[in-house]
Amino acid sequence: MILERYLIRRVALTFLMVSGVFLSMLLLLDMVEQMRRLAAQSPGFGQILRLAALNLPEGFYEIAPLVLMLAAMWVGLGWSRSSEFVVIRATGRSVPRLMIVPALVVLVASAGFVAVMNPMVAGASREYSRVLAQVRGTSASVAALSDQGLWLRQADAAGQTVIHAQRAEETGTILHDVTFLVFHANAGITTRLRAQRADLRPGLWALSEVKLWELSERNPEQAAQVSATMALPTDLTPEQIRDSFAQVRAIPLAQLPGFIATLERAGFSALEHRMRLNMELALPVLLTGMMLLALALSIHHMRAGGAGIRALITILAGFSLFFLRNFAQVLGESGQIPVLLAAWGLPVATVLFAVGIMLNLEEG
Repeated sequence: MILERYLIRRVALTFLMVSGVFLSMLLLLDMVEQMRRLAAQSPGFGQILRLAALNLPEGFYEIAPLVLMLAAMWVGLGWSRSSEFVVIRATGRSVPRLMIVPALVVLVASAGFVAVMNPMVAGASREYSRVLAQVRGTSASVAALSDQGLWLRQADAAGQTVIHAQRAEETGTILHDVTFLVFHANAGITTRLRAQRADLRPGLWALSEVKLWELSERNPEQAAQVSATMALPTDLTPEQIRDSFAQVRAIPLAQLPGFIATLERAGFSALEHRMRLNMELALPVLLTGMMLLALALSIHHMRAGGAGIRALITILAGFSLFFLRNFAQVLGESGQIPVLLAAWGLPVATVLFAVGIMLNLEEG
């Protein structure tokens, strides 16, 4: 186990070093981007730093497979340059067999990485949205999902309206069994409307089978008005409704299954959330596969030369896998291919491809 422990320690230390470099770069780049994006609000340096720091976990979490692959490539090239690979082969040790224990350790460590980073990214993402809305002077969210249905909020010059619907169409523009509660700053709840159906159109809600109660009346039920149709002004858009509660990154992994069930019960599509759930579960396999692939591509006999070419091939392979993963995610979220295939196909193929290269190297 001495060689295995040595390899694990080298990969871990190199990963920490490369992670530190990338974290510093991400923080500086995000601070510049925040200053450009919020130039009209003129925020202070403290707010810019806070926003960049809150955005940092999500940015690093996205590129973690590339960081691990670069770290493994660095270890593999150093191993080849010092001829350690030749010595190991001369002792009769098989490189593929040598990689079994490090691969299992990376798999377990990656699962722990996901278990720790996923809730951290979710919490930082929610706090980032809140702080950003505070800096911009806007509302962070107009919608929320619960077991009781969909809740919306809209505002106008006079006050606010809270909307509750038992279910909605997939597009978010049609609500069923809807209740509108109209609030005014001084008078509190002034009006209650109940509609069987509400269609969101540009600038208004088109209500069907409506009953309206003026709560300022002595007997609201007696004075209630019933009409077949009614129009209620609004500034909401379908994009605002969907984006307010569909931020997948703001939902911890442990809560995703329940949120998916609630989302589908409310009538919305949960393909994006199912895709995210499976991608999070498959991430440890992908990290293990990219580590093995980087080592397989970078380990070689030093006298054979071509270290620069191998480094370039490894980097290109990493970016290609990163692009294919995002492409598969888009296909899975749009329903073009099954979610399980989109999420698990590439990680499993990466592991098998890396093992194949190592076996071919061993035969050579």
